[in-house]
Amino acid sequence: MSVRVALNDQRPWYTNLDVIAGKAILSLPRRETVTAITLKLEGECKTRLVGEIPVAIGVMGRRTRDEVVETEIHKVLYKVSTLFPTNDILLATASGGLTLEAGLHEFPFQLKLPFNNSCVDADSTYVALAGLQVHTQGNRDRHVRKTLPPSLHVFQDQAFIRYYVKATVQRPAFYKENFRSEVSFQFFPIEPPRPPAPSPEQPRSESYARIAHAFAPTAGPPPTAKSRGLFGEKPAVPGPDVSSLLPPNICIDGRLPDPAIITCNQPLPLKVMITKLNDSSAALYLQLLQIELVAKTRVRAHYLLRDNLTSTVIISKSNMRTRLPENDKTMQIDKGYWSTIHLPNNVAPTFDTCNISRSYELRIKPELVVETIIMPVQVFSGIAPPQALLQAMASHSPPPKPPRPHVMSSGPHVTSSTATANLSPHPLNAAAAAAPPPPPSHVPQQFQTGQTHLEGPTYAELPTHPEGPFPDEAPPSYEEALADGIAPVDGPRGVYSQGQEGGSGGNTLGEGGKAG
Repeated sequence: MSVRVALNDQRPWYTNLDVIAGKAILSLPRRETVTAITLKLEGECKTRLVGEIPVAIGVMGRRTRDEVVETEIHKVLYKVSTLFPTNDILLATASGGLTLEAGLHEFPFQLKLPFNNSCVDADSTYVALAGLQVHTQGNRDRHVRKTLPPSLHVFQDQAFIRYYVKATVQRPAFYKENFRSEVSFQFFPIEPPRPPAPSPEQPRSESYARIAHAFAPTAGPPPTAKSRGLFGEKPAVPGPDVSSLLPPNICIDGRLPDPAIITCNQPLPLKVMITKLNDSSAALYLQLLQIELVAKTRVRAHYLLRDNLTSTVIISKSNMRTRLPENDKTMQIDKGYWSTIHLPNNVAPTFDTCNISRSYELRIKPELVVETIIMPVQVFSGIAPPQALLQAMASHSPPPKPPRPHVMSSGPHVTSSTATANLSPHPLNAAAAAAPPPPPSHVPQQFQTGQTHLEGPTYAELPTHPEGPFPDEAPPSYEEALADGIAPVDGPRGVYSQGQEGGSGGNTLGEGGKAG
C-alpha cells in the first residue's frame, strides 16, 4: 500500500485566498480495509534554542548551570478535510471500516488558504501523536492573531516556518501502521492595506532619518624635513597652508514616503539629501556609497530568546570621486545608483507570529571627503640593526670632511666659457683638487681674456696618482668600516616577497616618468 499527494497546479509560491487543488492517489496491491482518508493543510512554526539555567549552589558557593534545550511548536494553519468515506457512504455503512479493491484510487480535494493564522483558535493543549513523541502547544497567552507568516528556512537549526499538504490513510487495527504522504509548498503573504495615494491637494509626507557631521579643519602636507645634499643641508620646503579653509558642516538625510515601506522585487523609493549648514567653500566629493537591508529575526522558545541579524547589500560602490555641486546648499545624490536595482526576491516580508518575528532596518552609508591628505613617508624594512652597531656608531663620530680648494678672483669679469675651461680639473686629479692648496711659490698665470688670477697649482703642476689608474671598487664607507667586526643580525625578520607591488587601480611609471 502507498499513498501520495499530487497538486493540479504546482506554483512556485502560494498566497492568501489561493485555492490549493489536487488529489490523493492510493495504490493497493490487494484488497485493504481502511477507516478513513483525511487531508490536512498545515502551517508549522517551530523554534529550538539551547541555553543555560542555574541549578544549584555548589560547595564553594558557586552557582552551577545546566544546559537545556527548549522547543516550541505552533500550528499557525490547520485545516482538515475527510476525503473518504464521504457522508453518503458513511451513513449507508456500519462502523468498522470499508474495504477497497486492489488498484489505484484517486480522491480529489480543494482547500483555500485563509488570511490570518488560526493558532489562537486552536485548543490550548493540542496533542499530536507521532510515533512515541507528544508535542504540546504553548498556552493561549502567547498566541497572536495576524496575517499568516511567510515560509522561512534561513535558520534551520533554530527556527523554521513551513507549509504542507498531508494525506493520511487510517486503518482499523491498532497494530497496523497508518500511511502518510505530504507535499510542501512555499507561502508568500498578501501585504496589509497601504495608505491612499497622494493627491495634489494633500501630498504625501516623508519619513526621514538624519545625521549631522562636521569635518575637521583641513591641514596640508607637513613641511619636508631637512635633507643632506652634496654641499650641505638643504632648507626645508614648507607645504601649502590650507588650514585657513572653513571646514564644512553637513547634514545627511535618508527619506522614504511615509510610512516607510519598501517592496520586494521593486527598487527603493529612496532619496539621499546632503545639506550644508555653513558657508564653507570647500568642495565635497562622494567617495563611497553603501545601502544594505539588515534583517532582525527574533526567535523565542518559551523563556529562551535570541536575535539573529542578517544583511542584504543592495548597492556598494567605492572610489567614486564624484564631486558634488558647490553652489547649492541642498544636494541630492543621484538616484540612478539604486533606482535600477530591485530588492532581492529572497527577502521575506515583515511578519510577527507566536514565536518568530522579523523586522528590518535600511542602513545608508555615504562617505564624503573634502580633500585628499598627502603625507610623505619612508618605508623601512623592519629588520633592526644590531645593538653593537648602534653603539659603535654612537661612540665614534664620522671623520671631518676635507676642505675645498679656495678660489680667489680679481680683476675684470671673465666669460663663463673661459672660466669653466680653466676651473674644471682633470678627472684623474680630483683627489688632488680636494687637498688644501700649498703656499704659492710662483707668479700666477694670467688668462689672456682678462685679469683674473687663480691661486694654487696649475694643471701641469697637479700631482698624478702614484699607483696608476683607480681600482675597480671604491674604498669602504664609514659605516662599512665600523660594521666590519659586528656579528650578523640576530632578531626578528619579517616575510618579504618580491611580487607585483601595489594593488588594483595603480599606475606604473616607466622611463621618462610616463605612465606605462
